[in-house]
Amino acid sequence: MTLHPVSIDREPAAGAVLLTGIPGSGKSTVAAALAARLGMSAHVEVDALQQMIVSGGQWPSPTANAEADRQIFLRARNACLLADSFVRAGFIPVLDDVVVRRSHLDFYRTTFTAKPLHIVILAPGPATAWHRNQARQKSLATDWAPLDAAMRAELEQEGTWIDNAAQTLEETVEAVLSVIGLASTSKMDQAL
Repeated sequence: MTLHPVSIDREPAAGAVLLTGIPGSGKSTVAAALAARLGMSAHVEVDALQQMIVSGGQWPSPTANAEADRQIFLRARNACLLADSFVRAGFIPVLDDVVVRRSHLDFYRTTFTAKPLHIVILAPGPATAWHRNQARQKSLATDWAPLDAAMRAELEQEGTWIDNAAQTLEETVEAVLSVIGLASTSKMDQAL
């Protein structure tokens, strides 16, 4: 096999999706399923970027922690850099991150250079999110329910809100696809 240098970038993708909500809202699951439905796409799981910090990493916590806050913005910056690179290469990035503060959302908007950035907020409610957190493999010990109220107060006029408490995964993906306006390439769509 010979490997010759080729152009990485091509016609840019039609935009990106930032899928957010509190822990347990279904962000990662929906983001992966959504990316699978889009033609050329990438799932940028922002928690995975945090996990790349081998030493000195600090996860967000309910108590004040300036270093953890700094790392929230560091991982958001790295997610934007990665997403911008995917857009330039023709892939639609689907980012998933817990974004509940306006300052965090504004950071995404100013740091992500490709446009448009479709913001979708999954909001099943704190009780559903807590139940989901307890049922999954990476069960969380911290009750993040207070983030729901903060998210609703600070982001109520932002993006598209989807209450996915009673929806199946497929129904939620369909709801996201209907609001972002990016083409789906499921096998059913290809058959039409």
